[in-house]
This record gives sequence, structure tokens and C-alpha cells, in this order.
Amino acid sequence: MSNRGQAPSSQSGERSPGPQGTRIFSTEALRQYASEMQEGEGGRISVHEPVLEGSSHGIVGRRFVLRPGRHTIGRRIDNEIVVDDLSVSGCHAWITNQQGHCVIMNTLSTNGTFVNDRRIHEVVLRHGDHVRLGQVEFVFLTREHGKRIDASWRWIAGAALLLAVFGALAWWLLGSP
Repeated sequence: MSNRGQAPSSQSGERSPGPQGTRIFSTEALRQYASEMQEGEGGRISVHEPVLEGSSHGIVGRRFVLRPGRHTIGRRIDNEIVVDDLSVSGCHAWITNQQGHCVIMNTLSTNGTFVNDRRIHEVVLRHGDHVRLGQVEFVFLTREHGKRIDASWRWIAGAALLLAVFGALAWWLLGSP
């Protein structure tokens, strides 16, 4: 959907709005709408709104924004992040995003929760961590791929290098007779 924050548009076979503007949507249309709102397509990844990006077959590149608060992950449709895979438990894990830190906690899942191939109960996630729920894998991202240093740090590093070059040049000029 291109219009974020708006309800899905009426398609053929769906009912049109009633006199008060009430619309009735199919369960599938609501799931599609909720999924699109959750994926964070086109949104910027940040430390305050990191994402889980799918890296397993069937979910490669699919992004789930981790807004502040607790998010449940599992196979049941009442989870905030629904993973349709039999190796994932109904309510497999929780991820809590508080004050710029994300903590993942296993909720007694059958096949376990792993971070960087280590079985965990609870751990703080860091950029680039590989998260596996059963056989489904994600990468935890706090910045876009390939962006190691933001623009302000590049500017500071460039200024420091330039200052060092001018300092060496001044020392060489002042030190010679």
C-alpha cells in the first residue's frame, strides 16, 4: 500500500462504505493491511526503531519494525510479528525495545531461540546479530546495510585528518632553517 496510515481501499467484491462511512473488510484484507503497516517498507532504520530483517527462505528481505515497547513473535496470528513456520512456537519469543536497547527473550519455545548460533533465554541485541527462532532466521539491524559511520562522524574524522596534515606541514616548515 502506498498510503501509510489509511485503511485499504475498497476492491471489487468488498462492500462499499455505509452512510456513516463504516466499511467491512475480509479477514485477509485486514491481515494484509496490518502486515504492510508493520513491515516498515521505505522507513529509516535507527537505533530507536531497529528492524528484524528476514534472511530465511520465504521471508528474505521482509522487515519488521521494532517500535518502543514489547513485541511478541510466533506462529499465532495474535502476535505482533507472525512467522508462519512449523518450527516456530505459537508464542515463541518477546522483543522489548526500551530506551534504545532491544532485549529478546525466549518464552519456553519448543525449538529454542538463538542469537549468533548460541541458545539464549534473554540477551541484549546488537546491530548485525543473527536471530534464529526454530529454523527461521533474521538479522537485527539498527542502521542500513553498508552504512558504517553516519555523516557527522565522517565530517569529524575528515576534519581531524585535515588538522593532522596541516599540523605536520606547519611542524616541517617551522622546524627547518
